[in-house]
Amino acid sequence: MKTFHESQRLPLRRVGVALAIPPCGMLALLIWQVALGHTSTVHNWGTHPMSNGSVIGWTVFLWIVYFPLITVRLVTDVGDGKLVVALRGFWRVRRVSREEIRSAEVIRFDPERDYGGYGIRSTRKEKAYLAANDRGVRVTLEGGAVMVVGSQRAEELAGSLRN
Repeated sequence: MKTFHESQRLPLRRVGVALAIPPCGMLALLIWQVALGHTSTVHNWGTHPMSNGSVIGWTVFLWIVYFPLITVRLVTDVGDGKLVVALRGFWRVRRVSREEIRSAEVIRFDPERDYGGYGIRSTRKEKAYLAANDRGVRVTLEGGAVMVVGSQRAEELAGSLRN
């Protein structure tokens, strides 16, 4: 039974635009070459033009890669005797049993300055799982390992880990 669940989107302001450049460029090439019937050798773009099949294949591939990247979410669940932190859209999942948790404290941080951004970040002292805010829970594990879980409901997350 879950005692806590939260799903947060990662901020994709500039990164989302940068990630869109390759699939949009291939889409433009697809329209130019396949739909309009132009070839790159006519306009001296190169001596080895891509076949229509390659242009279509690469366009589809880049869009298939792009959509999961812009829909990545940080999902945090507490229940069934464990804490589960996952970046949905990637295959990264961290599971920690409640017996391993020694303390959970609410903290404030600057994601850019303290950890270098959002997502899964590591420093010498701790591993951080961060999404779109400046609050979270610092979880100290047995053996001294520390992880930070970003949360918009940090007090509720910390409380569910302490129970």
